[in-house]
Amino acid sequence: MASQGHPLLIRMVPAVDPFVGKPAPSVCLPDADGKEVCLESFRGKWVVLYFYPRDNTPGCTLEAIQFSAALEKFAELGAQVIGVSTDSPESHVKFTEKHNLTVLLLSDTSHRVIEAYGSWRPKTFFGKEILGTSRDTFLIDPEGKIAEVWRKVSVKGHAEAVKEALLARKGGKE
Repeated sequence: MASQGHPLLIRMVPAVDPFVGKPAPSVCLPDADGKEVCLESFRGKWVVLYFYPRDNTPGCTLEAIQFSAALEKFAELGAQVIGVSTDSPESHVKFTEKHNLTVLLLSDTSHRVIEAYGSWRPKTFFGKEILGTSRDTFLIDPEGKIAEVWRKVSVKGHAEAVKEALLARKGGKE
């Protein structure tokens, strides 16, 4: 009989997200001004693509503020940061103005792109199960492949963690 090791050790090994190493699904969505932005236009650069549930909610606001504050550093590392939610472009305008955000926000009102990334999932809301956007982040390499995935993100310190992962992927070179 083959030994399977200690069961607690098996559970502690983090599972690799099935998207890692695969080409990033295509993204062409409107920005806050209604101009279509496509992921392919950033080929040759790293892309931080993050999905968030809703404009002007506490966690989503903090996440957008943290990514906006780190934009210059991401740019120095050759990366574009893009946030996506099901909110309308008009909602994104109000959200960016209210919080002085500089991060690029795209609108996926049909949630087709969010679904393509496996981030449209059942959630519990006031005791009921509903479908909604999961707070997930994807690091996409310059060739368009998904390098890292963060699922069900805890907002505090997340932008910094993504920046550190990008720096590590670039071999510590800024």
